[in-house]
Amino acid sequence: MAGGVALHAINVYLATTILPSVIADVGGANLYAWATTVIVFASVLGSTVASSILAVRGPRASYRLASLILGIGTVVCAFAPTMPILLAGRLVQGIGGGLLFALCYSMVRITFNQALWPRAMALVSAMWGVATLVGPAIGGVFAELDAWRWAFWVLVPVVVFFGVWGAAHLPAGAVDGAAPRIPWAGVGLVAAAVLVISGASISSRLPINSVGLVVAILLLVAWLRHERSATRRLVPAAAFGPRTRLRVIYLTMTLLVIASTVEVFVPYFGQRLQGLGPLAAGYLGAVMAAGWTAGSIICSGIEHRRELIIAIAPAFSALGLIALVFAGPVHSDGALAIGGVAIGLLLLGWGVGMAWPHLTTMVLQLVPDSDQGLAGSSVTTIQLTATAFGSAVAGAVTNVAGFSDSAGINGTQTAARWLFAVFTLAALIALATARSARR
Repeated sequence: MAGGVALHAINVYLATTILPSVIADVGGANLYAWATTVIVFASVLGSTVASSILAVRGPRASYRLASLILGIGTVVCAFAPTMPILLAGRLVQGIGGGLLFALCYSMVRITFNQALWPRAMALVSAMWGVATLVGPAIGGVFAELDAWRWAFWVLVPVVVFFGVWGAAHLPAGAVDGAAPRIPWAGVGLVAAAVLVISGASISSRLPINSVGLVVAILLLVAWLRHERSATRRLVPAAAFGPRTRLRVIYLTMTLLVIASTVEVFVPYFGQRLQGLGPLAAGYLGAVMAAGWTAGSIICSGIEHRRELIIAIAPAFSALGLIALVFAGPVHSDGALAIGGVAIGLLLLGWGVGMAWPHLTTMVLQLVPDSDQGLAGSSVTTIQLTATAFGSAVAGAVTNVAGFSDSAGINGTQTAARWLFAVFTLAALIALATARSARR
C-alpha cells in the first residue's frame, strides 16, 4: 500500500523536473502548467470513486484496476509526440493514481488490526517525503541524458510489479456494506470550474484569462450553493452552518495551497535563469516540499499553541514569496541568486507545513462525529482541487506575462516576477483569514 502511494506521488513530482526538457523537445510552453493541473485534478476524480470501487470489487481487484490505469497513462506519456498527447497520458495517470492513493488509505482499516493503524498510516504518509527525493532524481537523471521519455518507461515495470505481486498480498472479495453514492453534481461543478480556468490559461490575452477566471469563480459559487442543500456532499454540512469558523479554515487551507503552486515553475526558471542542470533544478523545486515536511513535523506536536501557529504561519509563506519576487527572476548562476530562491521556497513550504496539521485537526474538531469520514476526505478534496486551480492560475499569469516557446531571458524574467508577485497576494489573504479563524 505504501508503494502504491509512492507511485502516485512520484508521478506528481517527476513531471516538474522533466517538463523543461519536454518543452524543448515537443514544444507547448503555453500548456506547461497543465501537466500538473491535469494529473492533480484527475486524481480528485479517481479518489472520489475509490470507496465505491473498493466496496464492489474488494481490495485486490481494486488495487489491480488502479495499477492498470496508472500503467496505461504512463505508457501514453512515454510515447507522447506532442504536449496535448502527454497531457492525455497525465489525465489517465491522475485517475489511476488518485484511485490508488485513496484506496491505500482506505485499505489500512480493512487489512490491518486497529493496533497497527497508526504505524501503517505513518508509513503510507511518509511516501510523499520519499517522492520528493525519488521523483526529481528519476526525472533529473534522464533529463540530463536528453532521454526524458525513459523517466516514464522505468516506472512501467514498477507499476506492473505492484499491480501483480503487491495486489496478491491484499484480501480478495468485496467489502461488507453498501457502496457509497458518488456526489456527481458537486464533482461536475468543481471539474467544470478547473477546466474553464485551465482552458483560458492557454491564452496570452488578459481579457480571455479574466473571463475564464470570472466563469470559474461563478461555477465554484454554484458548487457551494449546491453543497448547502445537497444530500451527497464533498464537504461536511457543518461548513454551511451559522458559525463561520469551519468555512474560514477551509478558505485558509485553499489559499495556502494555491500560494504553494508556484513550485510548478521553479525547475523551469532554475534551468533558464539560474543556469542549473535538470537534476539540480528539480531538487531546487523540492526545497518547498522539504520546508512543508519540516514545518509539519516540528510544529505538529505544539497543540497548546494551535491557534497562534495557524495565525502566524501564512506570514512565513508570504515572506518566502516576497523573497522569490526579488530572487526568482535574477539571471545568474551565483550562489546568492540560487540561495535566495532556496530560502524563499523553504519559507513558503515552512509556513504551509507548520499550519497544515493544525488546520486539518481543527476541521475534525469542528465537525460532528457522524460526518468525520467526510471531514477527512474533504481535506484531500480541498488540497487537490486547490492545487489544480492554483496551477491553472499560475499558467494564466505566466502566459499573459510573456511565457512561451520563443520567450527569451527577459520574457522569462517578467513571467517569474509576475508569478511570484501575484501569488504573494494569496499568502497575504491567507494571513488575514487565518487570524480571523482564531475568533
